Amino acid sequence: MSKICIPIDVRLSRRTLITAAGATLAAPWIGAHAQGKIAGGKPITLIVSYPPGGGADLMARTIAPRLEAALGQTVVVENKAGASGQLAAGHVARAAADGSVLLLDASSFAVTPSLFPKLPYNAATAFTPLAVLATFPNVLVCTPSFEAKSVKDVIRLAKAGPLNYASSGNGSAQHLAGALFEQRAGVTLTHVAYRGGGPAMNDVMGGQVPLFFANVASSLGHIKAGKLRPLAVTSTLRARSLPDVPTMAEAGVSGYEVLEWNPILGPAGMAADVKATLVAAIRKALEDAEVLGRIRQLGGDVFPDASQQSAGKFIAAQQALWAKVIKERNITTG
Repeated sequence: MSKICIPIDVRLSRRTLITAAGATLAAPWIGAHAQGKIAGGKPITLIVSYPPGGGADLMARTIAPRLEAALGQTVVVENKAGASGQLAAGHVARAAADGSVLLLDASSFAVTPSLFPKLPYNAATAFTPLAVLATFPNVLVCTPSFEAKSVKDVIRLAKAGPLNYASSGNGSAQHLAGALFEQRAGVTLTHVAYRGGGPAMNDVMGGQVPLFFANVASSLGHIKAGKLRPLAVTSTLRARSLPDVPTMAEAGVSGYEVLEWNPILGPAGMAADVKATLVAAIRKALEDAEVLGRIRQLGGDVFPDASQQSAGKFIAAQQALWAKVIKERNITTG
């Protein structure tokens, strides 16, 4: 049988047509796939409001790989520390609302509007709350040689005379925890501000100041080593890592709850489908066994509302709580 020869130009034309046809058939799928991604699939930047090594940074670097897997696109962690979180928050507030720039902050997000009335953004309207990742209680600790063996002893001593407590600085989480304790317990304490939680805790262990509202994760090792004595946790439920330590309510101070937490927020004006995609990805990331284990290792719990529908209400309630405490106790950063 004789071979049928097809001119090269005809073969090229046919190949071109087949390629073009395939591209045409694939185009709807490619378009739909791209549309399902955040900001067309470009990298997502997770801006952290504090330096590397802190709690917020740790949460960001724990959850970023899981967000990548859930979204199918790159998630980059970028630290933008300064001005008590204002630099990072201001950057995100000015970003495009396409979901490509997100803020991972700390519980100070609820405090700065009352401590700094002239923020470069409106904390109530400049953001789209997406999630609260986890909540972490603090723990009231004292010098091991301190005479108080319970919260009731602390209250008795405070009513009898001056009693000091340390914090990592004016307006810090520890300062506010002490201020709320004064309010709820009906006592007056003397606040001793340090430049950071490390120096404050060291002086409490050394006996220079008797009391400190410590982060559970950073104080747990010292508690187990007997260098600090825990008196009560600041959550309404006992901490998983300190099961024998009572809550403030159990210790006799009702209506007291202080939590540290990490929110993720986007700029205001985010489209509903973009928000839904991000919330679903965050939820999936929080279900990861390693993420859950890491949060529990740090003494925390995943935010109780898996759907994150109440995240915005939680943040607003925290802002209202600390605004009231800061005003009533006349707390400033000076």
